[in-house]
Amino acid sequence: MQLLNRPANLGEAVAQARARYLARNPQSRARHEAAAASMPGGNTRTSLFHEPFPLCMATGTGCRLVDVDGHEYIDFLGEFTAGLFGHSPEPLKQAIRAALDDGINLSSHNALEGELAALIRARFASMALLRFTNSGTEANLMALAAAKAFTGRSKITVFRGGYHGGVLSFPLGATSRANVPHDFLIAPYNDLAGTRALLDANKGDVAAILVEPMQGAAGCVPGEEEFLRGLRTAADETGAMLIFDEVQTSRLAFGGRQSQLGITPDLTTIGKFFGGGLAFGCFGGRHDIMQQFDPRRPDALGHAGTFNNNTLTMAAGIAAVSKLLTAENLDAVNARGETLRADLNALFEARQAPYRVKGLGSLMNIHPTVAVPGDADLLRKLLFFELNERGMYLAMRGLMALSFPIGDAETQALLAALDELLEARGPIGAAAAR
Repeated sequence: MQLLNRPANLGEAVAQARARYLARNPQSRARHEAAAASMPGGNTRTSLFHEPFPLCMATGTGCRLVDVDGHEYIDFLGEFTAGLFGHSPEPLKQAIRAALDDGINLSSHNALEGELAALIRARFASMALLRFTNSGTEANLMALAAAKAFTGRSKITVFRGGYHGGVLSFPLGATSRANVPHDFLIAPYNDLAGTRALLDANKGDVAAILVEPMQGAAGCVPGEEEFLRGLRTAADETGAMLIFDEVQTSRLAFGGRQSQLGITPDLTTIGKFFGGGLAFGCFGGRHDIMQQFDPRRPDALGHAGTFNNNTLTMAAGIAAVSKLLTAENLDAVNARGETLRADLNALFEARQAPYRVKGLGSLMNIHPTVAVPGDADLLRKLLFFELNERGMYLAMRGLMALSFPIGDAETQALLAALDELLEARGPIGAAAAR
């Protein structure tokens, strides 16, 4: 299917959908405008913003959201992968309430941190020792610090399209000015030959190879097994530390994506759901690398953080890991995701719609299949506004992350809404023609 030389038609379809969005959400607009008086653009988390303004959510239960204008949505975004459990499941509420009763922070070690550490260590063969942080970003920063200190080297190999936090971002076709000033070597993702050439040209200088087994922010692009396995070999041959950023992909299996592939990195970073969906990060790895942080050593690396072991997150994490993040639950949500992705692609193909879905398990991203960047952007917006109007909540960029409460009824509702939309608009409605 091809778009006609009529960007105006596609633009008009988006403009109409956008106008309905504006008219439907006056309270969200008012909240956003009020917030803009105190925060730049009314925003404190860039990934949540989109034009003309983001929705302001009031409540969440299970996999349902209600915004301040009273509209209910099925939450297919799942807090950008962090909301694996849905909204406030009972085991997490009970654990947090109990922690509140015992004291939020106790000015010392507490009985919870060691328990959570042991539960996580038992799941990841790559984590002989581990430490907690307050976010995945911090976990990646500390993993890089550990690798540089251990190797005595200065350069870090990362990949174009990679995202390891707000200060470790390497978007396609751009360079983030907010990045920390490490000496980065930016390699091509899923291109082992190109990566090896870069490593060989900097042999003896590379401290770490930091990689996502699936690039999330780039659109749920899976790392090819041969590529990831080749990175393990390259790290061994060059003396660099291989770091798997599994902040997102650790939900793909009981032991993360590394267990599915049978690849053991030197260091691993996780976050999000291992803290019960609260602010949390964790980095761990080989005993000899992580022992650098042992404060009993005279040459120990420092790693402070007032809230690294805060009791709310520790308690929520124990409940999440022991009661919710079971192999059975993870297998079920990822199988459901595989089925949904196949069904979405089949529907797009049957309707000759210019979209396809990439991803692994419960993580996926809808991509326009047109070559013109401007048309692709309009197609993303059109799908977002039209599905939002039909009570389906996902990211403007097309990201979806299923949560445990999402079942067949919700996935069928999404498919029905999408089918109705495509039927009403033809291959892409008023914006496209056969």
